[in-house]
Parts: sequence; C-alpha cells; structure tokens
Amino acid sequence: MQKSNIRRRLISSLLAVVIAVMFIVPFTGNEVVRAGVEQPDITITPLDEIHCASYCVYDLTADTILLEQQSHNRIYPASMTKIMTFQLGLDYLDPDEYVVASENAINSVASDSTMMYLCVGEEIKVSELYYGLMLPSGNDAANVIGESVINALFRDYPVDGPVGPDGVNAQYFVDTLGVSAEEILESYPLSAFAELMTLRARNLGCTGTHFSNAHGYHSDDHYTTAFDLCLMMANATRNPDFNTVISSPTHIFQATNCHPEDAWSTVRNTNQILMDPWMTSKTAEGEDTHIAAFIGGKTGTTSVAGTGMTTYSVNENGHELMIAVCGIPYEESTNQTRYVTSAVAYGNLACWNSDPVTVVPGTLGDFQRFNWTADEYPVLDTIITPQDAMNLNPVAETEAVPSETAESLTPGETAGEVIIGSPDEDADVPGVEDENSALNGFFGTKVGKFISINPGVSVLILVLVITIIVLVIILITRSIKYNRPRKHKTGVRQYQGKGPTF
Repeated sequence: MQKSNIRRRLISSLLAVVIAVMFIVPFTGNEVVRAGVEQPDITITPLDEIHCASYCVYDLTADTILLEQQSHNRIYPASMTKIMTFQLGLDYLDPDEYVVASENAINSVASDSTMMYLCVGEEIKVSELYYGLMLPSGNDAANVIGESVINALFRDYPVDGPVGPDGVNAQYFVDTLGVSAEEILESYPLSAFAELMTLRARNLGCTGTHFSNAHGYHSDDHYTTAFDLCLMMANATRNPDFNTVISSPTHIFQATNCHPEDAWSTVRNTNQILMDPWMTSKTAEGEDTHIAAFIGGKTGTTSVAGTGMTTYSVNENGHELMIAVCGIPYEESTNQTRYVTSAVAYGNLACWNSDPVTVVPGTLGDFQRFNWTADEYPVLDTIITPQDAMNLNPVAETEAVPSETAESLTPGETAGEVIIGSPDEDADVPGVEDENSALNGFFGTKVGKFISINPGVSVLILVLVITIIVLVIILITRSIKYNRPRKHKTGVRQYQGKGPTF
C-alpha cells in the first residue's frame, strides 16, 4: 500500500510539472510565439514595365528632373487636385477655426464622388476638413475648403485692399469673372476658388495646368502635367501641417453639431504605400534604393483619368523627392501601389547615384516591421522607432576626424568617412572567423534565433526541462528499488518446551 502511494505521488508531481510547462510557456512574455506570415517576397515592377501615361521624378534639393516619361504631357489629375486645394487652405485659413458647410458646397458634389460625408449646415473645424480632404479624398470637404478660402480672401483682402499670398485681392476675381464681389460670394465662390488655384499654379511655375473645380472630378477643362504636380507637391510640403496629414494612415473625426458623437467616422488613407513603406527600399533587381523616409502622397482616380499618385520622400543623401505617376489605365487601378512603389524606388536610387553621400543615417530597409517571411526577421528591434535606432545602425556611425588629420587638411577638403563595425572588420585578424563560425552557425538556425530573441523564456524552458528530467530519474530509481524482490526468512522458530494441555 505504501509503495503504491509513493508511485502515485511521483506520477502526480510529474504531471503537474508537465501541465505547468504547457500553460506557462505560451503566456510568458509577448515574444514566446513568433508566427511566420509564410508569404512570398513582394517583388515590385521594373521601371520599364510601369503602364502609365506619364511620370516624373523631381529632385527638389537639386532642382532637377532625375527620371521622366512624357512628364510635360497633359493629363487629368483626378483627386491629386486636392494637393492644391489643401495648400490654399493652409495659406488662407486658420486650422483651429470653425466653418459651416453650405448647401451649395454639399449639393455641388456628384453622387458618385468619394466623400467625407458632411451635411448641410455642419460646423466643422478646418483641420478636420484637411483629413477629410486627403485621407478618404472627400469632394465635399474640398468644396467647403474652397468656399471658406474665398470668404476669407474677400474678408482679409477686399477690393481696393491689400493683396494676399498670391499677389491679388478680391478685385482680381471681380475682373476675371465679370461680376460683383457680392455676387461672387453668393453664387460663384467655387468658380472663384478654381481661378485662385490656377493663379497659384502659374505662380509656382506650372505651365501646363488649368483647374475648374476644387476636387478633381472630371472636366475636360481641368488638367495638369506630372511635372506640374511635382511643383505643387514641393510647395505644399513646406508646411509641416501638410506633411502631418499626408503621412497619417488613419484619422478619427471629432463630434460636430451634425454628428454629436466623437469617432462618428474613422477614415483610412487611400495611399496604401503608407502601410508598408519599406517596399520602396529595393528595386526589382534587389538593389538598395537608399530611401530614408516615405512621407506620404495623394492618390487620384476617375474612369477617364485612370489612377495615379504624387508622393514625397527623402533620400539617404538628404535630397527631397517629389514623384508623380499619372494616367495608369483605369482597368489596372489595382496596380496603382505596385507602379507607384516602383517609381519611388527607382527614383530614390537615381537620386542616390547622383549624390552618394550619407546625410540621413538609416534607411527604410533597416526598419521593416511587417510582412516578413517565416525565415526573415528585422535586423533591428521592431519595438523601437527608426529615430531611436539611428545610433544602433553600425553603417551610419562615423568616427570623428583626429585633430592631427584635421589640421593637415586644406580649406574645403574633407577627411573622408571612417566606417565603424563593417562586416569585414575582423577579416585580417587570425582565428576570429574560425572561433565564431560555429556560434554564428548555431544562431542562424531556428532554435538559435528563438534563443537570441527570447533569452528569458529560453532559460525558463531549460529549467523546466531539467526539472522534468530529474523527476523522471527519481521516479525510475524508486520504481526499481520498490519492485526489487525481497528475501524472506526461512528459519523455524525454536520450541519453547510447552505444548497443548488436554
């Protein structure tokens, strides 16, 4: 009976440890289970396979076109028009003020338009209109901004008054439209805004542009070029508020008088590159593009214009690039992201090749966070931000020039860059490769990767495994001990001299 109880206790203890391992390990830390996405690598389109009417890669820093295809040919911009609408709003309106959506602004939008979903009489903050304009590409938001800009211009720069940011006052629109200021404000504010858009385009040096509305809904008289779109984007990105909005993947709207609850709508940016910007870090041939940051852009799509996007990115050499891809056939609208990604990738490579000097440390390729395959993980910790990790990138670190070297330089001469921690730094040190090869080989395996990523959990698992092994040994030892046959005494008890009494 005692033997059986001991066995039962040992077996119960062993089962308890096994159950503890089953339940503790999956819930210890966030990094215990690393699920591989198991998807193929994303391959972008080669530059010569982009199907579009035109594209332009404009280096704002160098003021030059790096790559182009019919970049001065007339195209229909569709909702890329809103780049101009946004910048005029930034120049004439206070982002914290509230404006009212008029009946004319709302009812002038075609039924098949993309919308922010404002209602007539809605009192809304101007900054909210900017998100409604650029993320869901709301045509209603564009009209409300356009009317508000004209109202502000006629108020601040009246007839016979001072001129505004574009060098004109209200008199310009009276002369252009041929009606009084009162009539313009009452009946033609959107026409006046289209004239202001065209005037701004000319002021920026756009020679192939004419606007007829605030949002880009198709009109034969509403056109531009890929190069002109790059000039418009370059001017707009001078305002940090513009960059904040175009770089936002999503936005949640605040309550208004027509929508009394906060979060009455949550919108997503139509620019899909923002979801995985690291795609732009390699060309179709696998060459590093040296793109340091993809800030954002604006898409545009209609059945007549096709689809396209104008983007803003920064290269490792510090150059700012404006890249416009226009006129992708409407039936290929699903390829918009692939084609634009390709233009951004090859554009940044061309920019780097024109000036291969590192100014911005770290590139998008160093901070890939999403969609890696089961056998690939980021080089750097995916929890820290690129800004935090810049000093961790060994390629970007440089040593200061020694004072004696600096003194020997002539004015205007540079000492050159000294790279720290290059891959072949230890190549000339005897024995280093042999000593580390086995260790490096182990950490290249899946088990090695798990241990390097989860050292704490790995130690816990090791302790539990050792405990199980010890308990199994104890159980086996005790089982052998208690199952061993025992010797029984066979001696006869000695007679005491007393017998039974009859």
